[in-house]
Amino acid sequence: MNWDNTTLFSDDNPADAAFRREVRQWVDKNCPENLRDRPSRVTPPEMKPWHKKLFERGWIAPHWPREAGGMGATLEQQLILFEEIARIGAPTPFPHGLNFFGPILIHAGTPEQKARHCPGILSGDVTWCQGYSEAGAGSDLASLKTRAVLEGDHFIVDGHKMWTTNGTHADWMFALVRTDAEAKPRHAGISLILIDLKSPGVTVKPIKTIRGDAEFAEEFFDNVRVPKENLIGPLNGGWKLATMLLGGERFATGHPRNAAILLNRARQVARVTGADADPAFRQQLAALEIDLLAFTAYYRHGAALHGLGKVPESMTPVMKLAAGPLAQLASEFLVQVAGPAGASLADMEVDGEAVNPAEDLFEMRRVTVGGGANEIQRNILAKRALDLPS
Repeated sequence: MNWDNTTLFSDDNPADAAFRREVRQWVDKNCPENLRDRPSRVTPPEMKPWHKKLFERGWIAPHWPREAGGMGATLEQQLILFEEIARIGAPTPFPHGLNFFGPILIHAGTPEQKARHCPGILSGDVTWCQGYSEAGAGSDLASLKTRAVLEGDHFIVDGHKMWTTNGTHADWMFALVRTDAEAKPRHAGISLILIDLKSPGVTVKPIKTIRGDAEFAEEFFDNVRVPKENLIGPLNGGWKLATMLLGGERFATGHPRNAAILLNRARQVARVTGADADPAFRQQLAALEIDLLAFTAYYRHGAALHGLGKVPESMTPVMKLAAGPLAQLASEFLVQVAGPAGASLADMEVDGEAVNPAEDLFEMRRVTVGGGANEIQRNILAKRALDLPS
């Protein structure tokens, strides 16, 4: 797959250009063919060999500092790695340990916690999941009810988490739990703890998605004993850590990659179905590409500000609000271009590759809520950027 759309505004300097060439050649040579341009989701067990190759090359955690086992890369180098992996349709390693929990662990973990958990995250030997959402506490995380009561040297955890990505495959969960039921405001009584999902009292049940896979799961905690040393940061200090994580998650989910990949896929499909001869197709494709290029320029500007530590608070919500609907429009366009095959759950063959427009459409439905619902992002902008009343 030719996926150079989102590098148009990169302006690589000579060193970064050389790094891009190195990454492009290595990724093309080393990424397993069976993982490229997959129409179905890659599972954690399938991802492990690719994760291991990136780890052995020293490129698995470019954003981690060197002293923690990472690459200590510049933001531009991080984006280059991300873009060159996506360019050939290869999967990026699951972010829950590497991108979500890892930076929190490095920032707030004790030396003992880092020594225990960083190696498994880097090597991919340990799969992590994020225990945030609950029934009635998805986008409004401050309403969560899973509680952890400190008794001696253990927390006793009772409650329920759901919509947990990779929950059926995960070994460990970093979870937000309520440790002070009387705290005002509500988020002041929340802590972040680490739960071994093999502990007695933990029940994991898969949730089948609209795509037909079990990407998500729900977890039930019944009198689960969690060692006190599994608390990350201060007691009742989990909210600050969680919001730090969500800012990075929204920056990642706001990347233009999804729309770019889907529009490239639509071009391929259009050549097969003959839709590329239709002036209406070309007009709609051009309109979507213009929106993609405009958003890509905005994203790259945000990346530059991020590298300088000057990203305005409003920028990550805007990225998510722009990227998600654009990718959804691209997925709908792909289904339209595929004609009758677009309504089928069966794969169609395009240039020797399996393509499944319906699965892409289903996959893009989730971006409305992933990383924080769009309604919540609008509330953030209204209150913090525009200073509007509640």
